[in-house]
Amino acid sequence: MSDPRMTSSIFTRGAVDLSALRSTPPANPRPTTPAQAGPPTGLPGGPAGAAAVIDVTEATFQSEVLERSLSTPVVVDFWAEWCEPCKQLSPVLERLAVEGGGAWVLAKVDVDANPRIAQMFRVQGIPMVYAVVGGQPVDAFSGVVPEAQLRQWLQAVLKAGGVTVAEPEDPRLDEADDALMSGDLEAAERAYRKILAESPADAAAEAGLAQVGLARRVAGADPQAALTAAAQAPDDVEAQLLAADIEVLSGMAEQAYARLVGLVRRTAGEDREKVRQHLVSLFTVAGPDDPAVASARRALASALF
Repeated sequence: MSDPRMTSSIFTRGAVDLSALRSTPPANPRPTTPAQAGPPTGLPGGPAGAAAVIDVTEATFQSEVLERSLSTPVVVDFWAEWCEPCKQLSPVLERLAVEGGGAWVLAKVDVDANPRIAQMFRVQGIPMVYAVVGGQPVDAFSGVVPEAQLRQWLQAVLKAGGVTVAEPEDPRLDEADDALMSGDLEAAERAYRKILAESPADAAAEAGLAQVGLARRVAGADPQAALTAAAQAPDDVEAQLLAADIEVLSGMAEQAYARLVGLVRRTAGEDREKVRQHLVSLFTVAGPDDPAVASARRALASALF
């Protein structure tokens, strides 16, 4: 099989006929060992013998994929020993399955040993990954996918399966958040920066650090007076930035974004860049998944270009 380019949401409901595999007699699964050293595959708190990662054959497909998917989403990883891209993707999938703690199960299918399953799923190239929920495939992708995108795909799969998954607790983040809530901004900043030094892409720590900056900027300000001053001086950059900060803290983030996007349109040079950077810092407070941020980013791009 050739190595395909990554595609997303390629599944068409009803395109996969699994009826022949449904009649396959069930058998006990054999837990697989992750390709990279890591945590054991046993599910925390799960029944004896439960595993986050299992090898699946034609004999076990009905029980370990179709029947299991009636209660737990199953992600099927089609791979082969000779496939180099598979060796990049599979360890990430295995690690995320263990991290999921039982929210979903990774079922690995060796296409060389199980060509009939691969044929049923119309696998043209590997790695190929299918999500099975309620006994039916619901989505798929092929190729090696960045971990961040893979996590988003898994969240969508879990949502399709009616599973609500809480993010794993991070004691470092709890400590930083507690410091922020208690008003100890110095301690909070140190804690968030320490997390980012170890995990530069940690969105929660980035948001926390941005909140520290926001708290410092509004310290001692009279909210009503600041909003009045901004209304009276629409082109005063400092007054508008403070008003936007106060609006974000007051739960009026969309109003704050609109205020600063309008200011970007009316300013130029260093002032414009200052406003842009300030607005981006407010986006960070909300986090990348906030729909208001997505809308405001589009408005900002329009204002800039």
